[in-house]
Amino acid sequence: MKPQYLFLLSLLIACQKPKSESQIVGVHSENKVENAIPAKEKFLKTDTITISDEEEISANSYILAHLISQKADKDSIITGNYQLDFYQNKTKTVSSKISIKGIEKGSEWGASLGLTSAATKNSPFVHLSFGYPACGYSQNNYLYYLKNKNIQLVHEWSSMSDSGWGGWVEFGNPSAKTDPDSFYCKTVFFEPDDNDENMGTVKYSDSTIFRLIGNQWQKQLLTKENQTYFEKKMSFDEFHSQK
Repeated sequence: MKPQYLFLLSLLIACQKPKSESQIVGVHSENKVENAIPAKEKFLKTDTITISDEEEISANSYILAHLISQKADKDSIITGNYQLDFYQNKTKTVSSKISIKGIEKGSEWGASLGLTSAATKNSPFVHLSFGYPACGYSQNNYLYYLKNKNIQLVHEWSSMSDSGWGGWVEFGNPSAKTDPDSFYCKTVFFEPDDNDENMGTVKYSDSTIFRLIGNQWQKQLLTKENQTYFEKKMSFDEFHSQK
């Protein structure tokens, strides 16, 4: 395998370490949600994140990403602390704070509704991405659940795509409902063959199920963490035609 793919693959695996196997856990404990924000709090920078639902971009619902603080370590790796203010019908409803390590200059935010492209309209799920907008760069991803003025960070992961190759997380929603009470995801890697540029190997790992218990999502890892449970060689066209 080409050195650049080995490096990016190792970076993604390092970033996507889930909870321990067979352990059902709450998935909001590391991210505090705040409904009351000081009126005169100062921020280093504020970005407006528009939200799309596959059909159109909402004019009344959006997110303001406030950079609270930013610091570089001895290796010049930048960590930024953000406050995300969620607006519905042009009114701020809730806020959440996250910390992002490894920020690239020129990184951008993106947001979309829904778990899958089949159920986006009025979905309570909001998928945020953050990273440098170019192939081969790692993206930070966050899946939020926003309902009845309550918010929960349900899942976070890293992804990378380079001309159709790379690694990401795929979500499945068997019920096809916009607001299901359970769903699942898996980590997907599609790696190029060293000897044939038209062939590759797809690998699945970290199969996870999410269940809505009360008003909080909990998740359970169903397979051994960071270990491939499915592997298959296929052509580039075959892989992408099945999506």
